[in-house]
Amino acid sequence: MPVRNTRALKRNRLCAALFAAFVLPATAAAAQETQQEQEQASAPAKAQNLDKVVVTGSRISRVDVEGPSPVTVITAADIEKEGFSTVYDALNTLSQFTGSVQNELNQDGFTPNGSFLNLRGLGPGYQLVLINGRRTSDYPMPYNSQSNAVNLAAIPSAAIDRIEVLSGGASAIYGSDAVAGVVNVILKTNYEGDLVTVRAGTTTRGGGDTGRFQWVGGKTGDKWSLTYATEYLEREAIYGFQREFMDSFRDDPSLSDPANATTAYEGVRFTVRRDANGNPTTGPGSAVREYPGGAQAVCDRFSEFEAFKSNPALAAPDRCGYFGWPAGQSIRNSDKNLSAYLYGTYDFDGNTQAWAQLNIVSSEAKVASSSRFVQSGGGLGVGNFYDPNYNAVLGNVLRFITPSEIGSGGGQPSTFKETSIDIAAGLRGTLFDNKFDWDATISHARYDMKEEFSYLVAGKVRDYFFGPNLGTHAATGLPIYALNVGRLMNPLSPGQVAEMTSRYKNEADSQVTQGSFVISGDLFELPAGPLAMAAVLEGATQKYDVSPDDRLLLNYTGNDAPMGLTATAGGGKRDRYSFGLEFSIPIFETLKASLAGRYDKFNDASDINGAFTWSTGLEWRPIDSLLLRGSYATSFKAPDMHYIYAGESGFYLYIMDEYACREAGLNPTVTTECGGGTDYNYQVFGTRKGDPRLDAEEGKSYTAGVVWDARDNLSLSVDYYNIELEGAISDLTGLLFREEAACLLGTNRDGSAVDQNSPRCADFTSRVVRDPTTGEVLEFHTYPQNQVLTRTSGIDARATYNIDTDRFGDFNAELSWTHVLKLEAQQFPGERMEDRRDHPQFFNFRSRLNWQMGWTKNDWNATVYGYRWGSLPNWAETSRIAPYIMWNASLRKKITDKATIGVYVNNVFNKLHPRDDTFNSYPYFWRAFSPVGREVFVQFDYKFN
Repeated sequence: MPVRNTRALKRNRLCAALFAAFVLPATAAAAQETQQEQEQASAPAKAQNLDKVVVTGSRISRVDVEGPSPVTVITAADIEKEGFSTVYDALNTLSQFTGSVQNELNQDGFTPNGSFLNLRGLGPGYQLVLINGRRTSDYPMPYNSQSNAVNLAAIPSAAIDRIEVLSGGASAIYGSDAVAGVVNVILKTNYEGDLVTVRAGTTTRGGGDTGRFQWVGGKTGDKWSLTYATEYLEREAIYGFQREFMDSFRDDPSLSDPANATTAYEGVRFTVRRDANGNPTTGPGSAVREYPGGAQAVCDRFSEFEAFKSNPALAAPDRCGYFGWPAGQSIRNSDKNLSAYLYGTYDFDGNTQAWAQLNIVSSEAKVASSSRFVQSGGGLGVGNFYDPNYNAVLGNVLRFITPSEIGSGGGQPSTFKETSIDIAAGLRGTLFDNKFDWDATISHARYDMKEEFSYLVAGKVRDYFFGPNLGTHAATGLPIYALNVGRLMNPLSPGQVAEMTSRYKNEADSQVTQGSFVISGDLFELPAGPLAMAAVLEGATQKYDVSPDDRLLLNYTGNDAPMGLTATAGGGKRDRYSFGLEFSIPIFETLKASLAGRYDKFNDASDINGAFTWSTGLEWRPIDSLLLRGSYATSFKAPDMHYIYAGESGFYLYIMDEYACREAGLNPTVTTECGGGTDYNYQVFGTRKGDPRLDAEEGKSYTAGVVWDARDNLSLSVDYYNIELEGAISDLTGLLFREEAACLLGTNRDGSAVDQNSPRCADFTSRVVRDPTTGEVLEFHTYPQNQVLTRTSGIDARATYNIDTDRFGDFNAELSWTHVLKLEAQQFPGERMEDRRDHPQFFNFRSRLNWQMGWTKNDWNATVYGYRWGSLPNWAETSRIAPYIMWNASLRKKITDKATIGVYVNNVFNKLHPRDDTFNSYPYFWRAFSPVGREVFVQFDYKFN
């Protein structure tokens, strides 16, 4: 198909090489690309005719490598030589992703099989993820049970040509979600030949064996082309017991004497209320642990439990602990991923081309959680009770179910089966003597997920350990149960555990169907050049459905509900219609402006209705080697659909009881008076439900920077960014207890009067249920609300350097650095801004750095890649821990004209998390750090044709 409108680009050799490496589609294997780069580098500098292409952040084609907003490009070759097996692993090391997210270490979380990004620390839903410039389906399960985001694990690396990461707001081009930036994954096209790659590897600390097969190929004819790719990736799980620093609570670095450690996780216990003389009683007394025959004797019956002293001065152990409780959880899931990709084109007469794309990914992952336990107050509905065998009040019943009791390896895995499909087709061509390009596209993306797992059934557990409910004790008002102490204090067989267990199944799906028409070209000539424009018309329908097993729903009343486990249901639909217009305006030969505007109309249950955004940018090139640039953009994020349509679900949360705090004459803003560790901070049960009374989150951002090609082989760039997000959606929890206290007391914190009879007060007080005798909160009911203001700013810097030598080969180096100058948030209107960059309560990286050094000589190629994540607060919030520095290395040798072999080592120095002796909560390091350790891979590539 002919391409219109090319002109000479007079830039130095470095820019030409960057353009070819980062923007033009890959059409040859890595070895061929290296040879072409060498030939370009040795050729004399001259004007080059380069086709215009579209770069993320604009729909207008351009020849310039850099635009008004910074764009970071990662090619498929980068991902390969830096040692990464997945798209997520490669993107997660980029300097711009300074925020942390839940990951595979959060096995008790809501999305343990998802991989998400957090650009600029705003959250996983605030960067728009595109596939070839189009939206794709969200992960069906909501992140943290609240919001929606794209799962990077569903994008196979075999089909990728490059990934472009745009920093800054881009809603004027792409619409909702592009607040912090855009991640555009661009897949291969026009590939010729066939390349087969086989990779195998393992970890040196144990577990995690990995195998990967890729086949990428393509064919072309006079009027057609076909590109195809397939990938199979299988990874073995890594468990906590395979890491000596994670296999026991004795690994707590804050312990001065691990051998005599105590633990809050007792393997088995129950308490008997005894009076001052030590006799069982139903009256006043103390709850005393009961171990018939002694704690040591009870513990000796279980292979996983250990007796310990709650006080070193005791003569004998008085507790039975389970120090290895979390060791069975997977710290990296086992998974099997199979993907297939097809892309084809056909040229018609009259400058028109038809194209189609199909991308399918099927995966199966097993996610193992830590050992589950039976607790009288945790989902059994027993709590404290009267036991006629003791003629006393019993309670605090706790019993872990150990791996040896479960049998079959002892694991308690959940199996996730997921399928994502992305299909698109369209026509494109030119109009008006090739002055305008047009593209009409229709696409459909769908993501289906099924989860299946075993869980203890509340009714069966209660019947086995407690027996039937024998009524209500008249004197105490407590339920009557006869605890079967023999069953509680002795091991179970795998068959007995199976009798108390049932299988549960959750299903979820999300989908988006969209159509678009884009036209772009030069309107007319201005003295400084052509006035270019692009217009886009879009329509889309988005749906999602989360359907948990009925027995997991909060309102389920059957006797086969899982013990202490609920799930979130939800589902809804959203229609969107959009129109956008963009201009590139040459003011002078060296000065160019851009202007864009877009309107998005929504049809859903929320209050958003519609949103208009606009952006502008400037590019000034006083000399060929220097670019000064800047941009300003407004942005927005439509409420995530699960924020709107989520069904009611339950959870446990530590709250600050502001009403009790203020009623006692204390200051709720002083942590030592009402914060953690005080009587006013305790755990309660809460419920959450979506709310349609949500509006768009609105943002604005600006960037300013400079790009300088200091020499033919040296390029430098520095960019400043500033992002503000207003009305960010967050659950009402903190505000709920503050407003409830104001309504009950009749005054705000500052002493101003509150109308206690207002509808607002009626709503807040109705959402908090208190014990009529003690006044403590029994449960609360929350919902999402537009309330948070967030601001962040910082600096991105990048340097690239290349040097070619005849004797020693060719060398290249890259360095990228992000430094966060400010990250602050205002949780509630009228409050002061909270420092989330430096405050020790928040775990966001203040700086991140990554670098690459490469060497090529004849048939040899070597790469060293590293990254540094800046310091974080220690767990005690008293100081900061050391930075996190990792090194990867690879060495490749072309052994024949068609075959290449390589060795890849990730985490060369077997580095683990920075030391934090105050981190006294499992796994004893922050979740952003990897416990995998060193990985070694061997790879073989073979090029056909």
